[in-house]
Amino acid sequence: MGRFTIVKAADIALAQLVPAGRRAGADSGDPQIAIKGLAPDAAGDLGIWECQPGGWPVINRTNTEFTYILSGRAMLTDDSTGEVTEIAAGDLVILPPGWTGRWDILEPVRKIYAIY
Repeated sequence: MGRFTIVKAADIALAQLVPAGRRAGADSGDPQIAIKGLAPDAAGDLGIWECQPGGWPVINRTNTEFTYILSGRAMLTDDSTGEVTEIAAGDLVILPPGWTGRWDILEPVRKIYAIY
């Protein structure tokens, strides 16, 4: 039987993340990422993620990403529509399987994510 996980708001804001290097596939800037995994008994990949400015393409996602932006600013480009949207603290982003587009981090972004 798995355990539930509760992460208090103060703990999210102050969480020490583990450096994970340059974002794979980056083609602009130097988007260094850091991560802290959450809920190890849950299905999927859940955690806190932070990234420094830079950009990368996403081609035909194989999974769903549900992400809530805690701080920072980024631009998301949807290749299917050409729409470019700025996201910032308080925004919720859901990227479905098959999504193709681009992330461009303008200011360091911290987010909560669930990938499944």
